[in-house]
Amino acid sequence: MQNLIWYNTLVQPEFTPPAWVFPPVWTVLYLTMLISVILFGIKPAFESKKSGYILFFSQLIVNLLWSPVFFYLKNPPGALFIILILDILVFLNILSFIKISKAAGLILLPYFVWIIFATYLNLGFVLLN
Repeated sequence: MQNLIWYNTLVQPEFTPPAWVFPPVWTVLYLTMLISVILFGIKPAFESKKSGYILFFSQLIVNLLWSPVFFYLKNPPGALFIILILDILVFLNILSFIKISKAAGLILLPYFVWIIFATYLNLGFVLLN
């Protein structure tokens, strides 16, 4: 609760959505990530899927690191560093998945767009606070 109070004291970047938007958006995005990795996994491939799996699980771990750094450590600059790495990993993950399954890669595009938007918001918090 104290972290939410801290967050509410920050100057909000323009276009920051209301707090109630985040849980349903992330629910849908995590479901699409699950569907994506399943589609990737079931698609027969002549080449190794190892790099696709490494990228997928790496971006997932980096994704999970962002919230504690931003909210619990109250460190928007540190979170910005993490989300920039996340942007790159998700982009590479999409490219890797598309090589094996076009659908598996394309279904990650809304996630990529959302984290680019989240990067804008994170940068805004750094610059405005």
